[in-house]
Amino acid sequence: MFPLDQLVIGQKAVIESIKTDFLPLKLIEMGCLPGNEISLLYSAPYRDPLYLKIDEAHLAIRKEVAKYIMVKPLMDD
Repeated sequence: MFPLDQLVIGQKAVIESIKTDFLPLKLIEMGCLPGNEISLLYSAPYRDPLYLKIDEAHLAIRKEVAKYIMVKPLMDD
């Protein structure tokens, strides 16, 4: 398990835990919840912000926020 900001482009993971005190409510409403699949699609220069796919939603979040989302990588088949 590691913070979301350590995910590499194309890698898929499952959200294990979130620190809700530090996450904007909008992210939680858009599906940033434990158990949901997440993947990193792109990152801007200096890896900030990160462009993600959470289930079927696409969103960009700051690296500062991503470090409060703990993920577990999915193994490729």
